[in-house]
Amino acid sequence: MEIKKVALIGLGAMGVFFAPRLEEHLGRDNFCVIAQGKRKERLENRGVTVNGVNYHFPICTPEEGRETDLIIMAVKDMGLQQAIEDIRNFVGDRTQILCVMNGVESEEKVAAAYGWNHVLYSYMRMSIVMKNGRADFDPYWGKVYFGESENTVQTERVKAVSELMERCDIPYKVEKDMMWGLWFKYMCNVGENLTCALLGIPFGAFRSSEPANEIRWAAMKEVQAVAAAKGIIITEEQMRKQYDTVCRIPYNNKPSTLQDLEAGHKTEIDMFAGGMVRMGKELGIETPVCWMLLQGIKVLEEKNCF
Repeated sequence: MEIKKVALIGLGAMGVFFAPRLEEHLGRDNFCVIAQGKRKERLENRGVTVNGVNYHFPICTPEEGRETDLIIMAVKDMGLQQAIEDIRNFVGDRTQILCVMNGVESEEKVAAAYGWNHVLYSYMRMSIVMKNGRADFDPYWGKVYFGESENTVQTERVKAVSELMERCDIPYKVEKDMMWGLWFKYMCNVGENLTCALLGIPFGAFRSSEPANEIRWAAMKEVQAVAAAKGIIITEEQMRKQYDTVCRIPYNNKPSTLQDLEAGHKTEIDMFAGGMVRMGKELGIETPVCWMLLQGIKVLEEKNCF
């Protein structure tokens, strides 16, 4: 199995991690960005600027889609259902799909539409600042993680995606336990992303603010409890080590939810804290901190509409 043709849907902070390198190494005939309507028009006219370079990637509409080897889904959670429909013409018998989104449930939704034989688990660990079509980041700080749910032995399709990433100089890792990795990232997002968004602070504030870290830790503990009820064990030692990772993020970088609020966009709060509150209720686990984060950030969304 060899991956020669790739389609990307979503050219935001996650999509720009892939697009320049995929175009460079695969060529414009073997790579495209799926877009339509105003988004297609904007990308064709203005392009997107990544680390000071303006790109006009080849665009394909959903209707123009033809079978491709790999589809990378890098959309926001609220755009997932539409994206699932938009990729339909690109999915063939051997097409693989990486859903590099936040959260822990997107793969299930994509697999419900196309089957698990087309879907690999995936997530990203990085910090990218994007504003007004401009993204600035270190392309080698952070990576994409993917694989089967367990990867003690790598399957043919995992090897094929690995070979593509090597060929395109995209940092990656095949995580042995992808379910643990997905939940660990989800825990970090709920704790760090949402705390920054509610308080209006950058990642760097965690280096010096004890109250911010108290909120971060309390939210992470709730995710830890829900994950444990689902058989995913995250230890406190692993949680404490995450603080060192946060401190390596550039001080003024802001997480996606805060970037969305400052831009007046809808956030992924329903998937982050909303998902936690819902799963907590289903499992009989109280999640008061996540409930507070949910209500507080919804108020900030409403504030943008005043």
